[in-house]
Amino acid sequence: MSGLEVKIKGLDLSREYYENIGKPILMELFPEYMKKAAVGLVGEGSECFGFDDQISMDHDYGPSFCVWLPRNIYTQAGESMTEIYESLPKEYKGISANIIREQSAGRRGILEIEGFYQKFLTRDTIPESLIDWLRIPEHFYAVATNGEVFEDNLGMFTDVRRKLLNYYPEDVRLKKIAACAVRMAHSGQCNYARMMWRHDVVAAKFALDEFMRNAIAIVFLLNRVYCPYYKWMWRGMEQLPKLGRVRELLKNMAAGVLDDSHWDSSKWKACRYKLNRADQMVDMVEQIADLIREELLNQGISSSTSDYLEEHGYAVMSCIQDQRIRSLPVLVG
Repeated sequence: MSGLEVKIKGLDLSREYYENIGKPILMELFPEYMKKAAVGLVGEGSECFGFDDQISMDHDYGPSFCVWLPRNIYTQAGESMTEIYESLPKEYKGISANIIREQSAGRRGILEIEGFYQKFLTRDTIPESLIDWLRIPEHFYAVATNGEVFEDNLGMFTDVRRKLLNYYPEDVRLKKIAACAVRMAHSGQCNYARMMWRHDVVAAKFALDEFMRNAIAIVFLLNRVYCPYYKWMWRGMEQLPKLGRVRELLKNMAAGVLDDSHWDSSKWKACRYKLNRADQMVDMVEQIADLIREELLNQGISSSTSDYLEEHGYAVMSCIQDQRIRSLPVLVG
């Protein structure tokens, strides 16, 4: 172990704690209820994504697990099972779960299946319409489907999880890709250099941040994986099989310094907002745009020959079958 790594990852700790401590007691006292329960570690907290480290050990990390019960069973047995869960040892393998934040209440312990999904999806099952799919923030889908289900005897919790993991309906995915592509074009390929030419480094920083955020978001969409909360977006890219080079370029871009004293306005020109590549940051923007364009073409969702991503965004829009989704403003998504 080196750096900030923990001795045992939260998911592994949770699984061991359940198998060796929680399961024997719960199965002995509530055998009929446990036959209809799902158990695992899913939801809020860096350990559910596998991103926990020594810094994140001050909240949520520790011996704990989730038991999800159907609403009717939770109504009958939730209180008594919670009492037993709370009586379980608060320390396991020398790791304590004594540090509890008020915000962490309801993340672990005896939970209701319907309530878990309703918390993130505003409903107890998958969205009913394409508009509903589009309205829910993407990081909520990531939270509702992360982690691991250790066992699910009834299959109710896993059924919803499996449907969510099948990913967005294709029209919704295309709509979000189109929005990201256009934002990347406006912020990175156009406005970053324009702001630097004006020596407005604050606006340039905003533009570059917007480009980076949307570059990460579109990489997740092109990999068909839900993008997590902003602080885990870049870290989550480690696990994606496609467009790994974008992650490397974004790291270099984040390490760059916006210094307008070295900006030579003669190094760029506007031609349908296309910039040349004399500036290092502009060069990285265009490298990332090239990689995204190539993947859009590979997936057959753009036929544009332009090197400006806005054109590809509108090409993706034309692939959407549902009229209501296709008629939404391009930046919605």
